[in-house]
Amino acid sequence: MKALIVTGGQAPSFGLLRKLAAKADLIIAADSGFDSARKAGLGPDLVVGDFDSLESRAALAALPPSKILAFPMDKDDTDTEIALSTAVARGAEYIMIAGGGGGRLDHLLAMSRLFDRSETAPREWHTRRESVYYIRQDELARFTVLPDSIVSVFPAGASKACQGMKSWGLKWPLEGLDWRQGYFGISNRALQGDCEVLAGSSDLLLVLPVGSECLFKDGEAL
Repeated sequence: MKALIVTGGQAPSFGLLRKLAAKADLIIAADSGFDSARKAGLGPDLVVGDFDSLESRAALAALPPSKILAFPMDKDDTDTEIALSTAVARGAEYIMIAGGGGGRLDHLLAMSRLFDRSETAPREWHTRRESVYYIRQDELARFTVLPDSIVSVFPAGASKACQGMKSWGLKWPLEGLDWRQGYFGISNRALQGDCEVLAGSSDLLLVLPVGSECLFKDGEAL
């Protein structure tokens, strides 16, 4: 089952939000993500959070109580973490996040750390300017971007090294790279429209222009 979590912070365009929602079996709005969802014309299945930054309080109050999971402001988990665990508890196997861009740096860092938790890591994260995809170990990702688009690659999870990567269509190939913990490849460039990245010994995060789509497959060929 696929789930879409719309969270606070800078969100992608309403058109992309609606496109993501069309692929989702479950839509969860986290706190002020409810504002973005409403503006895009989406009706979430659930709204979760402490609602400290929510603008649409009247619209929230009009929802059936069964659609609202309210939490105190003093809590251990962020609203996005709560939405993630709720999606997993309800059977989601593929999770997309929309929003979370811009704003406070600590919130951005917290969002990035969500990809270190392999059991609940989202597969996609879309903000106003970028789309991030989580590629699992030994998995191939194929994507289409405009030539000369920026493509950045980061190791994900707690791995201390990243080896065995491959790429097709990038200006600086990933073959032969041996990244120790803390290393990454930022601002690579697409030489052509169709590109591929194969993760090696570590999961990877692939950062692309917003709206870029990925296909995933185990092994070296789709």
